[in-house]
Amino acid sequence: MTTQILIAGFGGQGVLFVGKFLAYKGLLEGKQVSWLPSYGPEMRGGTANCSVILSDTPVGSPIVSKPDVLIALNLPSLDKYENAVVPGGMIFIDSTLIQRPVRRTDVTAVAIPVTALANQMGAPTLANMVMAGQLMRRCDAIAFDHVEDALKKVVSAKHADLFDINRKAIQTGYDYAD
Repeated sequence: MTTQILIAGFGGQGVLFVGKFLAYKGLLEGKQVSWLPSYGPEMRGGTANCSVILSDTPVGSPIVSKPDVLIALNLPSLDKYENAVVPGGMIFIDSTLIQRPVRRTDVTAVAIPVTALANQMGAPTLANMVMAGQLMRRCDAIAFDHVEDALKKVVSAKHADLFDINRKAIQTGYDYAD
């Protein structure tokens, strides 16, 4: 089984960080993994996207042109990538920042107010990790175990004080039910 994930948003929303977290989760689950970041020259405030492939077999190319899962953290990302998702795929949107619904009827749309949830927990920059929790709840390709082990791989020793709040953000997303 192969799952291709595209995460897209503005620079500064943690697009690359959550992609790296998901890639390490896949590695810890024994999957073959590809992680490919892409961002504009502006970085913070510019566009950013990240492709993650999780597979039971070797990954031939890191390019995700037809994602099974799209995580859109802003409206320009939803507008740009909505039609690229394969029929039967999943589209996760941050309903705090994206006011329009997913227009496609051949995909599963999940609208979750991740920015509002992150703000409520006092960690406005962790909407990305709230979304990761919801992704693990709804997507069979990513289990909700090894979360702490994967976090240890992406939260640097320099920012060890952010480990617990990241774990809380993931749990908040996982526990969210609309």
